[in-house]
Amino acid sequence: MTALLEVEDLRVAYGKIEAVKGISFTVEQGEVTTLIGTNGAGKTTTLRALSGLLRPTAGKILFEGSAIDTVPAHKIVALGLAHSPEGRHIFPRMTIEENLLLGAFLRRDQAGIAQDVERACTLFPILAERRKQAAGTLSGGEQQMLAMGRALMSRPKLLMLDEPSMGLSPLMMQKIMATIVELRASGTTILLVEQNAQAALSLSERAYVMTTGEITLSGTGAELLRDDTVRRAYLGED
Repeated sequence: MTALLEVEDLRVAYGKIEAVKGISFTVEQGEVTTLIGTNGAGKTTTLRALSGLLRPTAGKILFEGSAIDTVPAHKIVALGLAHSPEGRHIFPRMTIEENLLLGAFLRRDQAGIAQDVERACTLFPILAERRKQAAGTLSGGEQQMLAMGRALMSRPKLLMLDEPSMGLSPLMMQKIMATIVELRASGTTILLVEQNAQAALSLSERAYVMTTGEITLSGTGAELLRDDTVRRAYLGED
């Protein structure tokens, strides 16, 4: 059976500097797959290439068996791949509801769009309470919820989350991770880039470790949690 996403020998460069150096991995339907690694490992660059924001210099990206490595970003969204970026990138002067509606900019099914706004507000009740409020008045954690809700508005087959817990309090991080578990339970496939390796690996079916643009370890989340190299490098254990 074909994986939902297949990445084969992907290479991405910024000018003469190669940031991603021939990585290969898969994301299976209905699973959470995690990429962990230090800053500068190439994780965000990988997600930007998958979503069409960067053009690979070599390799293949197959989504549902079809190549998307030369497809424009907006058409990749239409195919069913959504990206919630590092740093959230909400529109602070627009309302929460307007930000959510931007996530459905390719859709024309008004009833379905309204239904998905309500779904986002159910997932993140704070958005429902403040839906007419300017998004810039939200806390960092609330803005992360909005960014995730906006990405879900395209009804993605694959949701990519880039550092969703970055800069959040432990309580807010727990809420975000609990939402990821809830999304997986509802059938959403997730590719997660996350600095909190313990939390990410604990909820992942499959995980990959990136080091300076290369994948150096792979396995199930549970296997990598037990790996001595991972425990020393990412979990702070001796």
